[in-house]
Formats: sequence, C-alpha cells, structure tokens
Amino acid sequence: MASELGCAPTYFSFIEGKIGATVEAGPKDFQLPETRNKGIAMPEAASKIVKPGGKAPDEFEKQVSNAIADLEASQDIKAQLRELYIVGAKEVELGNKKVIIVYVPFPQLRQFQKIQPRLVRELEKKFSGRHVVVIARRRILAKPKRGKNRKPEKQKRPRSRTLTAVHDAMLGDLVYPAEVVGRRIRVKLDGKRIIKVHLDKNQQTNVEHKVDTFSAVYKHLTGKEVAFEFPEPLF
Repeated sequence: MASELGCAPTYFSFIEGKIGATVEAGPKDFQLPETRNKGIAMPEAASKIVKPGGKAPDEFEKQVSNAIADLEASQDIKAQLRELYIVGAKEVELGNKKVIIVYVPFPQLRQFQKIQPRLVRELEKKFSGRHVVVIARRRILAKPKRGKNRKPEKQKRPRSRTLTAVHDAMLGDLVYPAEVVGRRIRVKLDGKRIIKVHLDKNQQTNVEHKVDTFSAVYKHLTGKEVAFEFPEPLF
C-alpha cells in the first residue's frame, strides 16, 4: 500500500479526548478486525473481546468479556450476542461514581444498540454500583497540512473522521436510546463554553438518572462540558 500511495499516511487514534499520531500501512490495515479475514485471530467461543492490533486484554477487560459471555450463555439475547464482540473496556472514577466504558467495533454498533438496554441493565447488575455506557471505537484522521510543505492528497479526509464529527457521534452513542434533538452553546463571561444538549422528551424516564454520568464521561473523553435538557416538543 505504501508503494501505491507513495508514503504511509498518518492516522490519529482517539482515546480519552487525546489525539496521538500513529503510522499505519494504509486504508486496508485501517479496517476493524471483522472486516479483514487474514492474519487476525477472531475471539474464541468463551471470549467476547478482540483488541486492535492483536493486543492482549487486561484483567478488567477480561472481566467484562466474561460477563458478556455469561449473558450469551444464559439469556434470551444469546442469538444477538453470538456474532458480537467488544474491542475494549475500562473503569473510570468520575467524582463519587464509577463508570464502565465499553468500546465496540463501529460496524457492529447498530447490532449492539438493538440489545443495548438489556445488555447494559444486565452488566450493571453484575458490576453493582456502576453505570455502564457503550461507545463505538472511531478514528480521527489528521487535518491536512497547508502551505508549501503540504503533500498531495490521494484521498480526501471524510467528514466522519474529523474531530468534531467523532465527538458529535460519541455524544449520540452515550445517550442512546435517547436521541439528540437539538443543541446550543452557552458562553460564560469568563469565556468558558458549555454545550446545552436537548434530548428526546419521550426517553426522559429511561435516561434522566444517568445524565450526570453522561456529562462526566463526555468531559473525561473530550474535555468538553455538556449539560442535558429534555425540552417540551414544540408541536
């Protein structure tokens, strides 16, 4: 691929709101594990995690993987879980609350969301006292260089790979099954910006108890402050 493009493009990986440069071999190597059939070890029957790059999961990720495997063996969501796996998990302490962030492959996000309310509820039972959120693993492409040192672009950067687009998509992942129906930005006198996010009023009873968790996780991952509201529909 490097010979086809002339040079290996630089990609940026997004983890906890930071952008770290990594050099990949090209778009084919950039695909998630399930889109490639060669050289990738798929999860074993008892494992529900596949780390990018063949990395070994840590102990906490193994606990989450085992918990999902147990659900697959005993719950009525077995059929839906059979082909799904996660790509990472971590526990973070935000204020006085512990939160489990489960990362799933982007191509499988819709399949996970079909069973997400049930899956999250069962995981929160197994990890008592913790909220669980599900986020798709996405990548951010570097902003093209400008000026005389700019290199010819072989492929235009998709908007879905920009920092803003990834942050917006992550917000939608966090609040699911609620939908973001509007937003506005409030700028305080000290220059601090707070994003006011409007959520679907119909889902208020399902997610209202978690909005503080959503705000804390979003700030932890992106550095941006958000506040959630459930406005009455205009019509």
